[in-house]
Amino acid sequence: MKTIEKRTATTQGPEHDAWEEISLPEVLDRTAGEIPEDIALSFMSNNIDYSRFNRMVNQMAAALKAMGVKPGDRVGMILPNIPQVAIAIYATWRIGAVAVMNNPLYTDRELEHQLKDSGTTVLFCLDLLAPRLIALKPKTAVKKIIVTHIRDHLGRFMKMIFPFVAKDKHREIKGGPDIEEWSDLLSRYSGAPVANMSRMEDTASLQYTGGTTGVSKGVVLTHRNLSMNAQQGKLQFKGLDVGRVVLGSLPIFHAFGVFVMNLSILCGYRVVLIPRPEPEGLMKAIDANKVSIFPAVPTMFVGMLNHPKRKRFKLNSLRLCVSGAAPCPVEIIEKFEKSTGSKIVEGFGISEASPVTHINPIAGKCKPGSIGIPFHGTEIRLLGLEDGETVAGLNEPGELCVKGPQVSPGYYNMPGETAGTFVDGWLHTGDIALVDEEGYTFIIDRKKDMILAGGYNIYPREIDEVLFSHPDILEACAKGVKDEYRGETVRAYVVPVTGSGLLPEAVTAFCREKLAAYKVPTSVVFVDELPKSAVGKILRKDLPGE
Repeated sequence: MKTIEKRTATTQGPEHDAWEEISLPEVLDRTAGEIPEDIALSFMSNNIDYSRFNRMVNQMAAALKAMGVKPGDRVGMILPNIPQVAIAIYATWRIGAVAVMNNPLYTDRELEHQLKDSGTTVLFCLDLLAPRLIALKPKTAVKKIIVTHIRDHLGRFMKMIFPFVAKDKHREIKGGPDIEEWSDLLSRYSGAPVANMSRMEDTASLQYTGGTTGVSKGVVLTHRNLSMNAQQGKLQFKGLDVGRVVLGSLPIFHAFGVFVMNLSILCGYRVVLIPRPEPEGLMKAIDANKVSIFPAVPTMFVGMLNHPKRKRFKLNSLRLCVSGAAPCPVEIIEKFEKSTGSKIVEGFGISEASPVTHINPIAGKCKPGSIGIPFHGTEIRLLGLEDGETVAGLNEPGELCVKGPQVSPGYYNMPGETAGTFVDGWLHTGDIALVDEEGYTFIIDRKKDMILAGGYNIYPREIDEVLFSHPDILEACAKGVKDEYRGETVRAYVVPVTGSGLLPEAVTAFCREKLAAYKVPTSVVFVDELPKSAVGKILRKDLPGE
């Protein structure tokens, strides 16, 4: 890499040499000691306080040790947002093992790849997935499968409502002696303290990327990466009253969801776990639990705003919403804030950075459309798109590169990919950004998504923003498609509001009023829904491009 000028947005507070050297299992010990009776996890009428949460982590940690799990061994997680996933992850970390995050919605082919690539030897899974994983087991290094059930941590009230869920002590899972039941393991161990065996420099997690860039890669995240990122997040709340109830609707197998879990435990917050983040369920949970902090992705805001039952629920407990994982259209931010009285701040994250690198100041100036300023201790650089040189001036686009204590050391068993993405401690994000005169960063688009049409650089996000502002468009996404004359041209994929009578030519005319002629979509395709990742990010790459 050539010598390049450093661009660091102004931040306040300590730099990374002042961070606390404490692993997350030690954080849980401390929080449980300070506020043992405060609720840590809520799930379907069952509240688990910090003392009980920590005790169950110790029980499961003891069970894993008894199975022969050693520091550095890989322990897979194929679980939705239920208490078991938080317990299993922290138990794994407590004994120095590595938590391997897997999406429960993945196909057998995808799961087989990740299990084999990671070298997973013990696996936590939901009972519904057990038959598939038992069948996959001989193709992998997995030796033990720990099966859990939704009913294992249901509240008494929910068991009364849904007796069929709890009628059998165990659903028979046929798989031989290598299959263990979650509840049986907890019953065998007392919950006596288990010594923390994780060191800050050790690998804590393999966070598999997926959805936007092709082949799934295992991002190595150390205990220091995860702890520092949680501490960076906590600094954003310093001196502010944002409440203490967090909606845990982001999948915990996703980097953003893990961050929310870790930050909540560090702050001593209560996390209301939501296994399926559907609009009505989100609104019910916010209303019933008086949720004050709502980490989300843009599609969640869109779904709630357009839900026919929205006015039946009280959402005025919300004080802070943090939007990440994908750009949130300004139009959606304005509508949601007006509807709920809450504040939405946009941030930015990438799995390779644990994941958060930027956020708009919660109590300071918030610029809609920007991802804010870097987290404390985080530096940024903008590299020219053509020659790799630093962007000379402000408000000029370049590839965003970041450095900080939360940045991963690289990909697991992929030295080539690591060398191309992590250069001298700098993470090359692949996102095109610019920095204004006040140090606020604006993501223009993904480098790989940029459309080259007739010699012009076109950023799809700009077109997305215009499409979202149309009152008859529910969701939309622009993409470059091949064109014999221009090389590429713009196509818009649109989900119209039901019953609106919207026509493609009306979409084109609307864009023509708000965009330069070369940016206007040459074709508009109406679809019932847009492809999305598990966390709700629109997958531009999965839209047809021919």
